[in-house]
Amino acid sequence: MTNEQYQEAIDWLFVQMPNYQIDGQKAYKPGLDNITKLCAYFGNPQDKIKCIHIGGTNGKGSSSNMLASVLQEAGYKVGLYNSPHLIDFTERIKVNGKNCHKEFVFDFIQKLKNIPEDIRPSFFEFTTIMAFEYFYQQQVDYAIIEVGLGGRLDSTNIIKPLASAITNVQLDHQNILGDTIEEIAAEKAGIIKKSVPIISGDENEAVKAIIREKAMKEETSFIDATLLHTDLASDLKGNYQRKNIRVVLSIIEELRKQGINITDKNVENGLLNVHKNTGFIGRWFELSKDPLTICDTGHNQAGLEYVFSQLNSINRRKHVILGFVNDKKIDEVMNLLPENSEFYFAKPSINRGRHPEDYEKLLQEAKIFYKIFNSVQEAYLSAKERCTSEEMIFIGGSNFIVGDFLEKNLEFKE
Repeated sequence: MTNEQYQEAIDWLFVQMPNYQIDGQKAYKPGLDNITKLCAYFGNPQDKIKCIHIGGTNGKGSSSNMLASVLQEAGYKVGLYNSPHLIDFTERIKVNGKNCHKEFVFDFIQKLKNIPEDIRPSFFEFTTIMAFEYFYQQQVDYAIIEVGLGGRLDSTNIIKPLASAITNVQLDHQNILGDTIEEIAAEKAGIIKKSVPIISGDENEAVKAIIREKAMKEETSFIDATLLHTDLASDLKGNYQRKNIRVVLSIIEELRKQGINITDKNVENGLLNVHKNTGFIGRWFELSKDPLTICDTGHNQAGLEYVFSQLNSINRRKHVILGFVNDKKIDEVMNLLPENSEFYFAKPSINRGRHPEDYEKLLQEAKIFYKIFNSVQEAYLSAKERCTSEEMIFIGGSNFIVGDFLEKNLEFKE
């Protein structure tokens, strides 16, 4: 297989399959019928691996990578399924921090072309069965599976995990999951299964009540991670990681109850070496110290509130590069923008990326100092030119803005 053949296969995958990452809501295919048929066609690999299921509006990527790092420190072979990817498709499926082999991806796409016509998988359904099969072939000890979108009808919900977690519930994807926190919580609580302990990391009492009620209905234990107090820290920066750490520690305690050997030292080292062990980037990720350059993939209202609050706590003038997709409510973002900042707005390089000219009226009404660019890289080069050593650059607003930025600049780190 050549690089050209691999790229052709990936291009075919992105074009042929309904793909939420590219097309948004019209690509969302809820329900488990399709993934059930697809898994059955490939021999149900998800039933042959031990899984941990992690959902939530924000924090599920950080939490799943922290947990993977801890399990790796304990000597286990760990599969990790996250989405979306930032730079390369293979980031979605990792074993002990190594992206899945491109040869496997290429070969699996060839198999997909021969599936029965009555199975019409979405892009996410395809990547989900690919992850299950890869983890089975790699004979992982444990596979950590991140929910794609929602929970109840998400393709990943076909698994029967050792434990499940819901990091938190916030307003996001309302056009799909519901208009209220309670409706979204009910969808996310759909991952709760009979006799599978559920860890909840949300501080909202209404959300807790919904998750607890579903746990009672499924006759399983409800663990409130917000009651846990810890001084443990992680190399994943961002004030919001404290909440994720509590969720991870609660999952670990449940795994220990099931006889899985994880020492306190494994936990401490795992939390402090997430980048090294899993290769996770994108959350409060520092690319450079001079000038200080940080990117963060927080993209919904709650995520941006956390991120912008932390930016406000840094006593530097900021050059803030932002971009959004078509379904983003820009007016909500305008009310959150960090202080003491110049703004650079750019269009993400995907189909559903929104050009800043479309929402320039809102920028004018916000009375901020801003410039508009056609690409993230143009915005970054302009910010870098204006930024002094006492100031800083921030890149965010969307996974895809961060992905565009890292694809162009990550190789120059160090």
